[in-house]
Amino acid sequence: MLAFKTGPGRPREFCSQACRQWDWVARQRSKELALTENELVVARDELDDLKDKIYVLNCAVEDVRSDLAANSRATKEALQEDLRWLIESAEPVIASDLRPQVL
Repeated sequence: MLAFKTGPGRPREFCSQACRQWDWVARQRSKELALTENELVVARDELDDLKDKIYVLNCAVEDVRSDLAANSRATKEALQEDLRWLIESAEPVIASDLRPQVL
């Protein structure tokens, strides 16, 4: 959100007018809902979707961990397959869009 500025004057607090507007909207909605600074509203389906993605990633990590522990001399192909499984499981988590949305 912060943009670094050189030169005279006060540094900008927001990188763009859109970021400034999102901050204002978020503050107004939090006042309406009487939320504290540590509370966040997330749609249940978005939260469930993120939990599902994290569960799949956790399963991939556990699978690879047990494969490595059971077979210390794994073949190159086996290691590549494990790495593919980890990457495929991690990509949806990385791609999750958790930006604010107007309700």
